[in-house]
Amino acid sequence: MNVIFLGPPGAGKGTQAVRVCERLGIPQISTGDILRAAMKAETPVGLEAKSYVEKGLLVPDSVVINIVRDRLQQDDCKNGYILDGFPRTVAQAEALSAFADIQAVVDIEVADDVLVNRLSGRRVCPACGATYHTANLAGREDCEKCGAKLIRRKDDEPETVLSRLTVYHDQTAPLIAYYTEKGILHAIDGTQPMEECTKAVLAVLDADK
Repeated sequence: MNVIFLGPPGAGKGTQAVRVCERLGIPQISTGDILRAAMKAETPVGLEAKSYVEKGLLVPDSVVINIVRDRLQQDDCKNGYILDGFPRTVAQAEALSAFADIQAVVDIEVADDVLVNRLSGRRVCPACGATYHTANLAGREDCEKCGAKLIRRKDDEPETVLSRLTVYHDQTAPLIAYYTEKGILHAIDGTQPMEECTKAVLAVLDADK
């Protein structure tokens, strides 16, 4: 089954994509990951992407689309995949439709105020990468695994979170309408417990088979 996962920063989209992929035995295709892999492998489109990145420029849609197309042609995608982080715009969605038959789009919904609390309260260990939330730290400021002092990433500053959400809504609102019109969009409550959210996603995907 070929699926797209949508969801704002902090909605748990990536976590759910991993869990659902494990249950279904299909790969998670993250555009960030495949972009880095293509650049590292120095494929033709990877080298093209690298030329933009090295200049500090955004990789154009045409290059990202070609990298996604190459990835979806690999053997592990024959039985389906979950696209995580692509498409981000209607233009990308229209380009994707030329070479991929998307059967379902899962939109993990979480209100902005909940997301700001989730992300701005997140603390990360710079040494081992462990992630915590201030709600569960009881005032603790060091990593329980390695003892390093926890930090809040710049991406998780409240002002930055709000900016990221604004960009997401501006880009994704038309995308949600696009897939709703096609009758393949399924909204999932991203505030429910992790396992319940996974069950809800699997339920809608099973119904679409």
